Parts: sequence; structure tokens; C-alpha cells
Amino acid sequence: MLDGKTCLVTGANSGMGKETALALAQMKATVVMVCRNKRKGEAARREISKKAGNESVDLLLCDLSSLAEVRGLAAEVRNRYGKLHVLVNNAGLLSFSGKTVDGFETTFAVNYLAPFLLTNLLLELLKSSAPSRVVNVASVTHFGGHIDLAAIENRDTPWGFGAYSNSKLALVMFTYELARRLEETGVTANCLHPGGVATGIWRIPPVLVRPFLKSAKKGAETSIYLASAPDVEKVSGEYFEDKVAKKSSDESYEEKKALALWDATSKLVGLSA
Repeated sequence: MLDGKTCLVTGANSGMGKETALALAQMKATVVMVCRNKRKGEAARREISKKAGNESVDLLLCDLSSLAEVRGLAAEVRNRYGKLHVLVNNAGLLSFSGKTVDGFETTFAVNYLAPFLLTNLLLELLKSSAPSRVVNVASVTHFGGHIDLAAIENRDTPWGFGAYSNSKLALVMFTYELARRLEETGVTANCLHPGGVATGIWRIPPVLVRPFLKSAKKGAETSIYLASAPDVEKVSGEYFEDKVAKKSSDESYEEKKALALWDATSKLVGLSA
């Protein structure tokens, strides 16, 4: 049970995020749902609260493609909640065109820059609430990714599937570097591959593929496990699949590149490196 614990889940109005928020609410946590759309978010909040029999389910609105809105979200969390025990960076997308208001490729911005900034802005709250956990929803597609620091610094990152793979690799490397920085603080950081999940992000696969995809409920199991299971309370800096720690890509373990990526990202989002 998570009585007295505060858990924040991004992208919580549908798919795996909604299932994760529901499971944590059923464990009696105070759940903070972060959604972009007020109508959909409020409908999901009411549904989760009713199903879980838990009135401590809140909704905060944020467009994660905007760094200003991410900063606003972090400030609201710090002001409204005196503690934060679990941060699940679940929100993600696959975009084939367009840039954000800040001039970044949309997929890379939402899947990586937003969780990087949000997590850093909430680190002190997580530390003061320890033991606490950061859970980043990555993907097996990170094996096909590559970190080109020059392209990132110049905001010249690819789009489409390339952006998706690169963003998930960056998220895995961020998780590992974050875990190293959080040693002895009581805050853990882990990432995961949820499996091929039939959620809104995969509208592209043909109908024949969908029967082979996991349900959102099944896909959320590892996120829920990392957010709540006692046996991983002190586990940090790992990549999980089906609740089991697995080896991630070779590039993801390059510590010098991870450090350089951290510094480059800090400059892009306006944080002190």
C-alpha cells in the first residue's frame, strides 16, 4: 500500500499512464495526474477516483512540448504538495513533423527534454521525501538510437522513427546518469521497456499487427512494479522489461557521453549543468 505517498504520472489520461495512475490510486496513494487536455484529463480523473475508491486523485494540466509549461508544472507541484515519493515520466509521442514553441523537434522534446527538465526541477522535493523513485518509460527502440551531440546542441535532430529511437536512448542514458548522481540520497532512478503496447502512440501499425500488441494494462505492469514494489525500493540505474532487469544498448552505458549529454541538455533547457 502507498498510504501517505504522493505519486505523479505524466500522460495519465489514457493508455499506460492511465493504468499506472489507477493502480497507484488503488494502493491508496495521492495521485497527481498530468495531462494536456482538460476535458479528457478530468474524465479520466473522475473514473480513476471512482474505480479506486480514492478521492486523493488530482489533475494538473501541462503541454510537455513547452519548456515554459514544464517549469510551470514543476512550480505548481512544489507549491501544492509538500512531498513527492514517485515520479513516473510516462508521457511520450511519435511525431512526423513540426517543431515545438521552443524550436525543438517535437518527439525529442516531449520524450526526452520534458522529463529531463521536470525531473531536475523536482529533484529537491524527491530528495526531501526519500525514499522516493523516478521511473522513466523508455523503449526497446533505443537499441536503434544514436546520440549525436552536435546535432542536439544545434537543434538539428531527426524526426519520425529516428527521433523516437534517439529520444528513448537519451532517456535511458539520462536515467543512468541520474542514478549515479543520486547515490546515497535515497532516491532511485530506473527505466523500462513496456513491450509493444496497443496505445494511441501506435496508430501507424496496420490492423493485422494490433492483435500481437499488449494491452495498456499489461504494458503498465513494469511501471507500476518499479513505482511501488518493495523489492526494488533500493534498486537504481537499471533497465527493466517484464519486471526483470535487462541489459540495454552498448551506447547507453557510455558514461562520458552520458555526462556530455547531460551538460548539453542542461544548456538547451536552461538549467545549470
